Amino acid sequence: MTSELIAVDWGTSRFRAFLLDAGGKVLDRISAEDGMSTVPAGGFAAVLERNCGTWMKASPQAPVLMAGMVGARNGWAEAAYASCPASPKSLAGSMLKVTERVSIVPGVIARDESGADVMRGEETLIFGTEVRNGLVCLPGTHSKWAKVEDGAITDFATFMTGETYALFHQHSLLARLATEPEDLTGFDDGLEAAKDGTGLLNRLFQARSRVLAGNMAGEKVGPYLSGLLIGAEIEGAFKRYGSDHTVTLVADGVLAKRYVSALRSYGVGIEIISPERAFLDGLAAIAAAHNQDIAP
Repeated sequence: MTSELIAVDWGTSRFRAFLLDAGGKVLDRISAEDGMSTVPAGGFAAVLERNCGTWMKASPQAPVLMAGMVGARNGWAEAAYASCPASPKSLAGSMLKVTERVSIVPGVIARDESGADVMRGEETLIFGTEVRNGLVCLPGTHSKWAKVEDGAITDFATFMTGETYALFHQHSLLARLATEPEDLTGFDDGLEAAKDGTGLLNRLFQARSRVLAGNMAGEKVGPYLSGLLIGAEIEGAFKRYGSDHTVTLVADGVLAKRYVSALRSYGVGIEIISPERAFLDGLAAIAAAHNQDIAP
């Protein structure tokens, strides 16, 4: 069996790898709990060998291209951030070669007068959407919104939506009020609260005061919090980039449904692509750009 690429998505908590043929078809895949945070110093090469060694021996010409937190300061090796505007070609030219065969895609940094923002791994997903001009949203623990122009990431912003939800839902006074089974109509209440201009911190406390006043049941607390935070994220992104764009959403499952529901309330166009497909197509685009650079 031969292939054109071994694609590795190596994050903080998980290791995922794909064996791709010349046309980008997935021939085989691996998912393991060998996240970057579990690998001892100097142990990255051994983990890669354990998970992908069979593929590497069977396809000796296939390059190994890795993206994600494996290129962070505490990863295998730190791949310096590439600056915006960032394209598959510019990232291909900035890849960090850790062995003769293994390379790491760099993250991306955006700078403006307010400071800097960074991403690692999301850039690959953005390129996999094949968006030429528009907004790409990648929901998650640290949601990313990226502005793409002529196929390049020209700016992006990070929102700590997922992490904030977990903190308030599990470790704040709201945790004592949230009950199950959840009433999902609370999500729409949270979205409306995010739009009213009163302020996020005030509306967070209302998840408590509404219950105490008898205006909201405990079953609505979790969905209200989710709607409020996702709504605040969208409000911030649209304030920065405007709402006159089609939003390409890289998500699946419950998270995709919640963001689609939220975005529809703003009347914007929505396109959806699965994270796995975006990752594979994005890494293939970077690999193709790299091959063009080294072609004689």
